[in-house]
This record gives sequence, C-alpha cells and structure tokens, in this order.
Amino acid sequence: MDKKGRSDSDDLEMLDLAHASRFHWGVVGSARNRAVGDWQLSRVYADLGQPRLALLYAKSSLDTCDRNNLTSIVHTANEAMARAYAVSLDFVRAEKYMRKARQQLDALKLGRDDRKVYLDQQRQTEKLIEELCAHGRRAPRAD
Repeated sequence: MDKKGRSDSDDLEMLDLAHASRFHWGVVGSARNRAVGDWQLSRVYADLGQPRLALLYAKSSLDTCDRNNLTSIVHTANEAMARAYAVSLDFVRAEKYMRKARQQLDALKLGRDDRKVYLDQQRQTEKLIEELCAHGRRAPRAD
C-alpha cells in the first residue's frame, strides 16, 4: 500500500494478495486471524477509494472481534470503521469510531514497539479524516 506510483496492475496484485491471505486464514486460522484479515482488506479497499467494500470488511472485522471477545485488537477494527466512514465522507461516524479506537488502544497494556505500530495506524487514519473533511471529497487514489 505504501508503494509510490502504483499501477493498476499493482492494485490488482495488492487485492489478490490480501484476498488470498484472508482466504487462507479463514480456512486454517483463528477468529483473530480472520478479524485481522478483514481489517487488512478494509484498508486496501479504503486505499483504492471503494468505501462500500471498505465498510463491509471493517464491519466484518468488528463483528468478529465482538463475537469472540478480541479485546486486544478491537481497536484496529474500530480504526478500520473510522477509515471506511471517512472514505464514505461520513465524518461524524468516522470521528465516533476513531474515538473508540483511541480509547481502546489507551486501555491496553502493550510494549512500546506494538503501541507505536498501532498509534501510527491511528494517526494515518486521523490524518485521512482531517484531509477528507477539509476538502469534503473522497481521497484521491494513492500513487
């Protein structure tokens, strides 16, 4: 996702890899693996400017976290919800889920490195919300 100047072919490969990973973990993995896979797909679809699919996978990630009491990663599902609502231009819901994600992450006891990874993800989403809200439009495709 961070590749500069991504081509359509790169986007297709990114989607293929994310779906293949999610399929694999759906077969052999745990609820946590499925929730993370859905989070990843939500991020990819949000990055590609596909709000409906970003929200579909974010909701699936959150549902999996809720059904399986995955308190250690539910903040990531809420961050995905925030990102999906941001690319849907629903900034009220984006902020609501971002607040939840921040509160949930703050409540966790994590090592410094893990906390930094999650904080960086949240900051990226917060920045996206700010940028989209300021311009009142969908994010341009990340190139």
